[in-house]
Amino acid sequence: MDLKRKGNQTVVFANPPVILSSYSVVGPKEGQGPLGKTFSKIWEDQLKGEKSWEVAESKMLEQAMQGAIAQVGVPMDHIEFMLAGDLLNQMISSNFAARQMALPLIGIYGACSTMALGMAVGSMLIDGGFAKYVLVGVSSHHDTAERQFRSPTEQGTQRAMSAQWTVTGAGSVLLGQSGVGPRITSATIGRVVDYAEKDVNNMGSAMAPAVADTILNHLTDLQRKPADYDLIASGDLGAVGLALAGEVLKKSGLDMGTGFTDCGVMIFNAEQDVHAGGSGCGCSAVVFAGDIMQRIKGGGLKRVLLVGSGALHSPTSALQGESIPGIGHAVVIEA
Repeated sequence: MDLKRKGNQTVVFANPPVILSSYSVVGPKEGQGPLGKTFSKIWEDQLKGEKSWEVAESKMLEQAMQGAIAQVGVPMDHIEFMLAGDLLNQMISSNFAARQMALPLIGIYGACSTMALGMAVGSMLIDGGFAKYVLVGVSSHHDTAERQFRSPTEQGTQRAMSAQWTVTGAGSVLLGQSGVGPRITSATIGRVVDYAEKDVNNMGSAMAPAVADTILNHLTDLQRKPADYDLIASGDLGAVGLALAGEVLKKSGLDMGTGFTDCGVMIFNAEQDVHAGGSGCGCSAVVFAGDIMQRIKGGGLKRVLLVGSGALHSPTSALQGESIPGIGHAVVIEA
């Protein structure tokens, strides 16, 4: 597999938007992982007193977005747009959360790449002069995703070793035209790449070529190399996809070095029995809103490339024997 660099997919912002705040809410399993101390709030169970997992996910997303707003005290009526997305059919988690927030909504779907895509589109709105404040929120829930894409958790279906564990979590950032905080300096919008992977239990392999394609084109556009970044984090390929993406990039003439990792690898440890790692919209959202943002603000990271990775299939397409297209969207965050 050898990808060809094409370029011309990166937007460099003339007036880079500021990440004014970030907030993350996770479930109990995520809170027990290695990044547990970096999350804003940890739920004690998957339902949080709600009647269904789907309602719980919507409440989690609303809580994350309200938390991001509360951190900086921006009045709700000052926020021009809310960008939100999730994994569920018709994005019900986002739509129902937006019903409570009463903000102008732009619903976005990029599967697990939705957080990076939301930050990219939100930055374009601000840099283009269409908004002063944009709220971005993304969520996923292990039990809602399993019920929709695979088998209900009550069924106890055995999981393949290449499978990833959908993160129960919601992450949010509030972007501003000005203020104090790290800035989003550029965004690379990915292309849909499909290498005919059909195994719904191997999302990492389906998404890896698209992530590699986006990284290659991003570096070509900006004439940079991996060493120009303190951290390049995909989100989320898991262990299988991360290794494959590294191989694809190497065969394409790019050595990623030691600064290339994945949010799905970071969020859980080996003892938590998640097999290939974490996945879901909420995975990169909470890792970025928590751990990565804290390291940027603490001075440990100066320039970060977040590459969201999405598997663009549905239960219907999988049952019809379609392959799984992948996409990768990237944003650069600088202290």
